[in-house]
Amino acid sequence: MAVRGVAAGNHRGGAERRGRCAVITVSDTRGPAEDKSGDRIVAGLERAGHQVVARAWVKDDVAAIRRAARAALARPRVDAVLVTGGTGLAPRDHTPEALRPLLDLELPGFGEIFRMLSYRSVGSAAWLSRAGAGVAKGRLVVWLPGSTRAVDLAIAKLVGPELGHALRLLARP
Repeated sequence: MAVRGVAAGNHRGGAERRGRCAVITVSDTRGPAEDKSGDRIVAGLERAGHQVVARAWVKDDVAAIRRAARAALARPRVDAVLVTGGTGLAPRDHTPEALRPLLDLELPGFGEIFRMLSYRSVGSAAWLSRAGAGVAKGRLVVWLPGSTRAVDLAIAKLVGPELGHALRLLARP
């Protein structure tokens, strides 16, 4: 089966691009000193060969999250924005609502696969996650739970291996 003239097994094509990422931590209680999940995202991205060029910490507030994401997307050197925290069901969890209006395209497969992989370790609680991904201004945007296990899983199994491929598809310079 061919995909746009490329054999399905060779869809990725040439060399993968290394991403320049912004990491945003959403929390009412954690700042730079206590941000284990943000630190794990940075470490995982760097292990996968990507670079973190910006970090921010914001309260779990729609306007604050949106401001931080817009600021990251406005930076010419940022290819991807990764957000951790605020993706659950608690009354203060607003990350998906803050980010979705910024998207030009949503990537539902990310959340679906993340929850499938999560199910293997946390069981039925996996469906309570609202992790997701999309494209805004030609850049990848990913929102993850605030737990270290969740970000380790997402970076190791999804973002780390596919970020370069996604950026090539988005034609990021």
